[in-house]
Formats: sequence, structure tokens, C-alpha cells
Amino acid sequence: MDPDAVAKAFVEHYYRTFDNNRADLGNLYQDGSMLTFEGAKTQGSQAIVAKLTSLPFQQCLHNIFRGAACLSSLAALSSSPMFQLIPTPQGSFYVLNDIFRLNYT
Repeated sequence: MDPDAVAKAFVEHYYRTFDNNRADLGNLYQDGSMLTFEGAKTQGSQAIVAKLTSLPFQQCLHNIFRGAACLSSLAALSSSPMFQLIPTPQGSFYVLNDIFRLNYT
């Protein structure tokens, strides 16, 4: 399995789901999954989805080759997301670690 193809397919699916219905992202996480969002840690699928659905921004512009930019109401902010994907016995992947940082430069 080509790691670049897996990463590209995952990121496309993740951000399409993020934009359309963040609650559906729970399928990508497990109980041991960890989201670190701007240094704040959240563990478990349900808690991660609660955090993601509570984020104040609604509009996001994603460049899957260089990261993601989330748009606020006034200005664009660049971000650096990082996903650690783990294969499942069924042949799919889940997110073990999801680290998100805003770039203020």
C-alpha cells in the first residue's frame, strides 16, 4: 500500500467530512485516540468529536498538499495538522494521534 496514496485519500475524506458533518468524524477515532489542539489534549472518539464540533469556525479552505487554512470571519489563519494513522485488522485506518497547531506567522 502506497503511504502517499493512503495519506492523500485520508486527508481528502477527513476534510470533506469536517466541512459537511463534523459529528461523522467519530468513525475515524477510537477510545485510545488523542487530539492535541493548540496544546489542549482530548482523548477518546466521543470527546474528540465534541471538541471538533465546538470549534468556532465554520468556513475552511483546505490545501491537502501543503496543510490546511481555516478562515475566520476577518482573516485567514494557517494551520499545521498532523495525523498518525494506524491500520486496523479490517484493512482501514484510524487516527491514533491528531495534533493541530495554528501558525501565527
